[in-house]
Amino acid sequence: MSDAILETRQLTKEFKGFTAVSNVNLSVQRGSIHALIGPNGAGKTTCFNLLTKFLEPTTGTILFNGHDITRERPAQIARRGIIRSFQISAVFPHLTLLENVRLGLQRQLGTSFHFWKSEKSLDSLNDRALELLALVGLRELADEQTVNLPYGRKRALEIATTLAMEPELMLLDEPTQGMGHEDVQRVAELIKRVSAGRTILMVEHNMSVVSTIADTITVLQRGAVLAEGPYAQVSTNPQVMEAYMGTTDGQLQGAH
Repeated sequence: MSDAILETRQLTKEFKGFTAVSNVNLSVQRGSIHALIGPNGAGKTTCFNLLTKFLEPTTGTILFNGHDITRERPAQIARRGIIRSFQISAVFPHLTLLENVRLGLQRQLGTSFHFWKSEKSLDSLNDRALELLALVGLRELADEQTVNLPYGRKRALEIATTLAMEPELMLLDEPTQGMGHEDVQRVAELIKRVSAGRTILMVEHNMSVVSTIADTITVLQRGAVLAEGPYAQVSTNPQVMEAYMGTTDGQLQGAH
C-alpha cells in the first residue's frame, strides 16, 4: 500500500504562455530519498518553488500527509514540516557553527525572534546543537566562525541547521553543486546518513550521487515527467538517454 508523504496532482505552472511545469504527478514515499533530475530548463527548480509556495501553481493540487496545501503560504508550509535547505536555512557567516544551529533550534523554545532575551536562555539548546553538529561531522568545529569554513563544510552546516528545524520532509536544492569530487562524496554520504527516519526530496545534477543514494528518480523534461523509477530502470530508458544526449554503455552521463 502506498504511503505517500507528498503528492502532486496535475501540477502546472504557466508564465505568460510558457509552461514551465506541465501536469506533474509526483508521489514521494515516506522514509525515502526521492531525486528530481532532468536537463537544464526541465522545470526542476520551478517544481521546488511550487512545493514550498515561493510560486503559486496555475492549476493542480499539492497534498502533504493527505492535507491539501495548494493555497497555503510558505510559513504555513514550513510549520507543517516541509523545510527547504540551502534557501530557507540561511547560514550567518559571522556566527559560530554552534550559534547557527542554535538559531534553528530556537523554534522549539518559541523564542525565535526574541533577540532581546538573555543569551543564557539558549544554553539549554547547546547539547542538541552539538549532537546535530556531530551528526554532520562538524562537532570539533563548533566554536569556529562560519565564514572560515570551506564550501563543502558550509553545505554540511546548512544541513545541520535544516535538521534543527525538525523537518518531516527535507527539500535539498542541488546539494552538491559547485563541489569537488571529495566534497561531493562526503555530502552524498551525509545525506544518506541523515535520511534515517526522514523523507528527502532533492534536485541533483550529479548522476553518481543520484545513482548511489536515491530510492526513486523522477526525470523531468520540458516541465513534464519523462520517466520515473529506480536508477537502474531510469538510466536505461531510451527516452531518458536521448534527453541527456550522450550515453556510455547504457549509463547516463552527468547532467549539467
